[in-house]
Amino acid sequence: MLDINSLFIKSELIPAIIQEKDTNEVLMLAYMNKESLKRTLETGYTWFWSRSRQEYWNKGATSGHLQKVISITADCDLDTLLVIVEQTGNACHTGSHSCFFNNIYPQGDISNKKGE
Repeated sequence: MLDINSLFIKSELIPAIIQEKDTNEVLMLAYMNKESLKRTLETGYTWFWSRSRQEYWNKGATSGHLQKVISITADCDLDTLLVIVEQTGNACHTGSHSCFFNNIYPQGDISNKKGE
């Protein structure tokens, strides 16, 4: 098992990509510090550090839209986490299932695009 201290060498905060187990849908991105990661590991539910409120945030504690952790994996640079969860209800505070619903670029194959 990886020593979690190695994840916080570059920064006190690490991005955590939250992905749904059954659909592989990316639900959200949030930030963890060492303490919120410890709380996540201890409880089996996601905890984050709220940069705007400057406090710990247990996802779903007030809404009931909990995220039960299935697995946590660090990337090759040890500076980003992928957290696979079983999502209860919606992940986004807007009521959307995922926080990623604002289309910026159309779907489809962009590999044939020429520099425009």
